[in-house]
Amino acid sequence: MNLLVTGGAGFIGSNFVMRMLARYPSYRIFNVDKLTYAGNLENLESVESHPNYKFFMADICNRPAMERIVRDHKVDAIMNIAAESHVDRSIQGAAEFVQTNVSGTNVLLELGREYKITRFLQVSTDEVYGSLGPSGKFTEETPLHPNSPYAASKAAADLLAQAYHHTHGVPVMITRCSNNYGPFQFPEKLIPLMIVNALNDKPLPVYGDGKNVRDWLEVSDHCSALDLVLHAGKPGEVYNIGGSNEKNNLEVVRLILGMLKKPDSFITFVKDRLGHDRRYAIDSMKIQKELKWKPSVTFEEGLKKTVQWYLDHRAWWERIVSGEYQEYYRKMYEER
Repeated sequence: MNLLVTGGAGFIGSNFVMRMLARYPSYRIFNVDKLTYAGNLENLESVESHPNYKFFMADICNRPAMERIVRDHKVDAIMNIAAESHVDRSIQGAAEFVQTNVSGTNVLLELGREYKITRFLQVSTDEVYGSLGPSGKFTEETPLHPNSPYAASKAAADLLAQAYHHTHGVPVMITRCSNNYGPFQFPEKLIPLMIVNALNDKPLPVYGDGKNVRDWLEVSDHCSALDLVLHAGKPGEVYNIGGSNEKNNLEVVRLILGMLKKPDSFITFVKDRLGHDRRYAIDSMKIQKELKWKPSVTFEEGLKKTVQWYLDHRAWWERIVSGEYQEYYRKMYEER
């Protein structure tokens, strides 16, 4: 397989690229990333010299650049992970989210149609479903009801992908995952932000009353599910991927503080996020039954490993906090 992975320098993307190179020695992996603030090639230092791996600094919205990569490297499968993904940033301004998440996806779908791509996996989010009450779970049949500009842009991309499958026969599969956590996650998301702040003895900001519930999925479990769907998923289908680990934000923060032996007094309640969804929960029985996937990492086990990873890789996240991480690689590729 000649696989194009977009957004491969980000959190989920870099973990997925490393998994694929380790598991499939005959595959060629082409990683495209714009290297926005969330893209970090340090994540991929362990594979940067791998003979079957090549990185391109490019924007998925740039049709000529993307076409050259697809055509010249005979790409036969596309995994679209590239996205603007931070809800708070989408509330401040939605334009970049619409551009990358919708227009960029459209460019890739057009190339998938024109070059007869054999597999196209659109990686999405449970946030497209909206908010749940105290009971029930999202299934693949749950109507889309996005509540943030970020979620709306992802829902639009999903609908566009489904339309290209129905109209043009592009072999699209869509996955919708719950909240990921694990190594290499940019420290603006809840778990790494709380770890970093606690290690720096800074306040841990918790929105509202802290009772918003999320279903937590360790990133290696997510990547194993993406691997399965890419190879065995049925075109035209949607697959929910969840960890079956529902926790409210306050529980998560207190667990982190306990693991780091920091006091609960570090918790600081702040004004709630605009339009903050109260609860997400994923029913992933479809992928479990059809593709024989199930999560293997419990939340407690995964959180311990994640906390330890951030303890062991302090230099990595300190370069992110300082902004230093972007300078070397961006300069190197911009000069090419």
